[in-house]
Amino acid sequence: MDLKPHIEKFRQRFAEVESLLSAPETFAQPQRAQELGREYARLKELVANGSAYLKTATELAGNRELLQSADPEIVALAREEITRLEAEEQDLGKLVHFGLVPPDPTDSRNTIIEIRAGAGGSESALFAADLYRMYSRYCETRGWQAETLDSNPSDLGGFKEIIFQVNGTDVYKRLKYESGVHRVQRVPATEAQGRIHTSTCTVAVMPEAEEVDIEIKPDEIEVNVCRASGKGGQGVNTTDSAVQIIHKPTGMIVRCADQRSQQKNKLQAMTVLRSRLLDIKIAEENAKYAAFRKDQVGTGERSEKIRTYNFPQNRVTDHRIEVTLYNLANFVEGHLDELIVPLMNYDMETKLAALQT
Repeated sequence: MDLKPHIEKFRQRFAEVESLLSAPETFAQPQRAQELGREYARLKELVANGSAYLKTATELAGNRELLQSADPEIVALAREEITRLEAEEQDLGKLVHFGLVPPDPTDSRNTIIEIRAGAGGSESALFAADLYRMYSRYCETRGWQAETLDSNPSDLGGFKEIIFQVNGTDVYKRLKYESGVHRVQRVPATEAQGRIHTSTCTVAVMPEAEEVDIEIKPDEIEVNVCRASGKGGQGVNTTDSAVQIIHKPTGMIVRCADQRSQQKNKLQAMTVLRSRLLDIKIAEENAKYAAFRKDQVGTGERSEKIRTYNFPQNRVTDHRIEVTLYNLANFVEGHLDELIVPLMNYDMETKLAALQT
């Protein structure tokens, strides 16, 4: 495929967006300005990749001409350069290709993550705590801010459930592939005979919903307040700060208790509720394209086993793209990009192929 026309279109649109962002009237509409800002950042990267691709293609053509030289030394050097430049051209071409796929409007949003213990009893709750720590470390490496919204600790230091929000750049874009069932195989601390147990946790990753996405009428919810329980410091346990919201149309219950302020807990509970309702809305839209999505990574079904963490073998396997890494100890310390990047690439390649058919 000749990428020059596409690169030129990226440049033209980049100039248009740059001009719009310099117009004072644009900022009279904050949401529009925010959308243009995100598009500007995306196009800036695409234009840079496109320029690098064209430069590499020119250098490659020049080195191929040098293969006709009568000087063996020049020919040998040209061959070395061609090997390097061909790999570089392929990588840059892939990035330009990916730019042809329309961006998901939710990719740039902050994200709500819910981790729940599944099969495996206390070991599952400990695994839920491990997953929370793993994601927290990953957030630190990317400069994102993670804030706990609610948690239900288990007796041995794990979590029966923990809900937290992640704020930053392109959070949902990278974390949406974490939705699904995570399976762990290891010898639990409570196992006296050294037998390997299998436990599971479910992870739900939802883009933060805005009020314009989901309208919740006052008569559709019931708000209750109560005293927070568990470890939370002096103020949390002595005031009625915990908030529970019941969404009457769906029967959905959301509880937030990790803040001392009742008002802040209520705002956070409403954020989680909207995000859950948006998640349902997105799932319903995706269901319309179920036949197409069966070959996609997508965001994963919550009932789908997506990954296995095998501690005795120091192995982590992602079952959607059949990739296995033998550095589990490093992976659970928050180095998730070794699987997240291949998942992102696979998803983009699938969407790109669908556009070209």
